[in-house]
Amino acid sequence: MSLDQHSDPFEERLSAALHDTGDTFEADRRALADGGLTRGRRIRARRRAAVLGGAAGIALVGVGGALLLPGGSGSGGGEDGRTSAASGAEVTAGAKGTPAPVSGEELIRTLKELLPDGRFSGEQGRGTDSPLGPFARVVYDDGEGPAAVGVGLQRVEPGSSRAREATLCPDKVLTPHDSCATSTLADGSKLMMFKGYEYPDRRAATRMWNAVLVTPQGQLVGVGEWNSAAEKDEPVSRPAPPLSASQLKELATALQWRTVVDAIPEPVDSSAPPPRADGPAVRERLAGLVPDRLDVVSKGGQEDEYAYLVVDDGEGRSFVQVNVQHGMAHLAHELPGPAEKLEDGTRVVTRRGPGEKGAAGVVMWTVDTLRTDGMRVVVSAFNSGAQHEDATREVPALTMEELRTIALSRWWDDLK
Repeated sequence: MSLDQHSDPFEERLSAALHDTGDTFEADRRALADGGLTRGRRIRARRRAAVLGGAAGIALVGVGGALLLPGGSGSGGGEDGRTSAASGAEVTAGAKGTPAPVSGEELIRTLKELLPDGRFSGEQGRGTDSPLGPFARVVYDDGEGPAAVGVGLQRVEPGSSRAREATLCPDKVLTPHDSCATSTLADGSKLMMFKGYEYPDRRAATRMWNAVLVTPQGQLVGVGEWNSAAEKDEPVSRPAPPLSASQLKELATALQWRTVVDAIPEPVDSSAPPPRADGPAVRERLAGLVPDRLDVVSKGGQEDEYAYLVVDDGEGRSFVQVNVQHGMAHLAHELPGPAEKLEDGTRVVTRRGPGEKGAAGVVMWTVDTLRTDGMRVVVSAFNSGAQHEDATREVPALTMEELRTIALSRWWDDLK
């Protein structure tokens, strides 16, 4: 991941489950000044120590009940005695009760068995013993055009922020989409169904539909499908992805995936991750730090670390965002751009550049700060009310000096 990439909170959650560890796909990252680098490294380390998971460019994760394939083909989920990845792992469990490793080939075979009849190509997979975590991906053609379909598997701590965030629908200000809903299944699992676009600004007609389920036991399975043979760099091949909402749900809730998650090795690195700043507190402090001349039109964010405001000074709306992260001391010499070093050791980098979502005329101004205790505060402002919308004004509503004042404020110091 390059130094100048940025990350969107929802897209990052999608990536966290599937594409961050599956290098076959790359999401269209957006939003916060180099959050992709900082959070990417931190999440990657955290995943390898705690929840190895993920596969290519899909979106989220979750798991639930049995799968019955549409059309009564007999190849659907349920415990029918097939030698699928799940059933094979269950039968050959080791002496300590841990399921045996499941290979990438087994995962591919299971995915193909769980899909309706069709033609398959472009098969890729990774097993549970991979340091990058298990995933499977195929190009599936039901006769209406080729479509990428993939599944990524993870283990998360039950009740943790990551478990909760995986099935939270995105804020439409941050991630435009057609529909999203989260429900609770009979076994207590949370299921999110999302219909959106590979590119939020819709510069291409590639649709991205996802189902994510998180079980009370911390098993995560994310399934994604597109209306093209790949989520990027392939032409749209059909009006919509091939699976209906009910088919996508059934695929995500197949019992086979749950057993595969159980076969993911337990983490060997027990080091505790750094604390995560409380998201609502970040949001309220950002609102308290913007100049009084600005009206706050709307605000939002995520459960931890990230928040945004839409402000207006009478000249048009301006999107402002902040990311507050701990444990970033290792980036002291890696901040992109020349850094100013203050008397207390804080490093400050300022940047002006174009927006990243393809909207016309959008610019992004950023102040990126790293303190000696490892806290990184990055504040960015845009000359539009949302990054995927065309510019509503010539420059952001906040000056670089005002962004600097916000980023260096001591109000952030006690956020844990």
